[in-house]
Amino acid sequence: MIWQTDNWKKLLIETNQVDKIIQLDNFSIEKRSLGLWQFWLFILWFPWIIDSKISEKLIELCKNEQAIFIQIETNNYNEKIILSENNFNDWYYKKFITPYTAVIDLNKNIDEILANMKPKWRYNIKLAAKKEIVAKIVDKSEKNISDFYNLMNETTSRDNFSWNTLEYYKCFLNNIKDSELILAYKDWIAIAGGIFVFWETEAIYYYWASTSQKQYRNLMAPYAVQFLAIQEAKNKWASIYDFLWIASPDDKNSELSWVTDFKLKLTKHTRFVSQSFIWINKRFNYTMLVLIRKIKKIIN
Repeated sequence: MIWQTDNWKKLLIETNQVDKIIQLDNFSIEKRSLGLWQFWLFILWFPWIIDSKISEKLIELCKNEQAIFIQIETNNYNEKIILSENNFNDWYYKKFITPYTAVIDLNKNIDEILANMKPKWRYNIKLAAKKEIVAKIVDKSEKNISDFYNLMNETTSRDNFSWNTLEYYKCFLNNIKDSELILAYKDWIAIAGGIFVFWETEAIYYYWASTSQKQYRNLMAPYAVQFLAIQEAKNKWASIYDFLWIASPDDKNSELSWVTDFKLKLTKHTRFVSQSFIWINKRFNYTMLVLIRKIKKIIN
């Protein structure tokens, strides 16, 4: 998975998201700051059974690094990770990958993939073409990344969520060699876009953005972007298209509800992919961290 590659580690270091990367056996562990010289350890994408031998190594590392806790987060399309002993609890401090994702089986042909979409969404793909929306994979140039970032600013302002800096997107696209930037144009004006990662047999829909200008909102440009990304994933022989980040089925008030609605109209298939496990080294410090987060949430 992309989150254990050297390119991903380089991205984390260059964007100051981690204090350092620790290599243990065949996986990388992120040491992340909590402020005030306090740290936690994090492993993203852990595909194996967590047996007593592995857990003992992780616990020893957590103690040696004087981290408050260590958290493991899985991303497994096939089965749940099994804890074979009780040192780790099934919980998390901060979730990176949501428990559920939406996927498209790319082993199916394009007609079958389209048939699994909601009828209106198939229509929207055709409508984008009829409205002469041109979606294409573009160079990772300063201008193209800036065009995407400007669209992202419009998106975050419209939908009221925070995101990343221009430098982050530049760093992401330049470091993650298997990433692609797709932009959709109307009369050579970029009105929608997305960043996608094509890693071995997986295609990941990572970031998206679209214009807020009324004259372009009904042209269905985001659907043109998605359809091109799906076709590109098939061309690269990927077997699964991962939408990432959807709300859990039982969470009716999720902040991801509107994103989930869009994604589930492009596919009917969801999977449980991510579990989180935690081992706490300094329980008092951890309790205070959780309490402070709760207070901040109430105030905000």
